[in-house]
Amino acid sequence: QVQLVESGGGLVQAGGSLRLSCAASGRTSSTYAVGWFRHAPGKEREFVAGISRSGRSTYYADSVKGRFTSSRDNVKNTVYLQMNSLKPEDTAVYYCAASGGGVEVPLSVSEYDYWGQGTQVTVSS
Repeated sequence: QVQLVESGGGLVQAGGSLRLSCAASGRTSSTYAVGWFRHAPGKEREFVAGISRSGRSTYYADSVKGRFTSSRDNVKNTVYLQMNSLKPEDTAVYYCAASGGGVEVPLSVSEYDYWGQGTQVTVSS
């Protein structure tokens, strides 16, 4: 029903910023809550941030709260993750995912229906 394509990953020095984009096609993205997850080598995949269908509600993992901000432009069918004050421990493959369920901001992998391909974020020390 929806396809997600991420962009914006790359290599950045500690303290720098990146802006990830998650572009949706198919069904309008306003139908879906969107979550961001990351998977670092040797670590479990973890929830990073989520945003509700309207964009009025967001939720962040404690590890990124105050540094990352998720937003969405439903006209452009795009969700963004602004990543500031990046740390080496933020290094991971970042995925966006869409949920068509009723939960405002789902937090678990199983609650998401569609996934992007992932984009590598590397933060050098």
